[in-house]
Amino acid sequence: MTTVLLLRHGEITQSSPRRFVGQSDLPLTDRGRRQAVSWSEPLSGLPLVGAWCSSLSRCRETAELALSKQPIQALPLDGLREISLGKWEGLSEAEVRQRYPGEFERRGSDLANVAPAGGESFAQAQRRAWIALSGILAQTAGLNNALALVVAHAGINRALICQALGLPLSNIFSIGQDYAGLSALEFSTPTPLLRALNFPPMPAAELATLLSHTKVPC
Repeated sequence: MTTVLLLRHGEITQSSPRRFVGQSDLPLTDRGRRQAVSWSEPLSGLPLVGAWCSSLSRCRETAELALSKQPIQALPLDGLREISLGKWEGLSEAEVRQRYPGEFERRGSDLANVAPAGGESFAQAQRRAWIALSGILAQTAGLNNALALVVAHAGINRALICQALGLPLSNIFSIGQDYAGLSALEFSTPTPLLRALNFPPMPAAELATLLSHTKVPC
């Protein structure tokens, strides 16, 4: 059995009006770093067998800070990078509507299969992220009650949760993913269990209790 602790990176700078980020390599804000550090104590007492993260800097830094009291480091994986939004990245919604007429509406009507110009659909991003997660699970196979940390992005975490629970990608934005929010998926049967969703940092004892007792059959 492996339980994957799925952590979203800390806060990044957002402009006004908001712009599409995707795989743009934006750094953490000072608040984002504090959010990541706030997980170091709760994670310090857990017997993590390994840690992995997106290769984008916001996830690498979040992992480094969150694991600062652990004797392990996170291995960066390109497969865990945020969904690519192609030519939309850095643009506001208004700019996308102006430059690519009808594309914003087409994507909104079919999130799973429609990709922005030069980017990925959520189905494509989900497939390559699931391959990355499957590789992690293969490495922990055979271990008893293994705990693995994965630090990734809102879009990727949502896509992985949808895949694990058999939810359609049309529901992807109904899954909460706050900055530095922690979710947990247990892989012990053919049907994974959602053990936590989007929890904020908490004392170490509370996290240990949560992982020991919270089970939500899916």
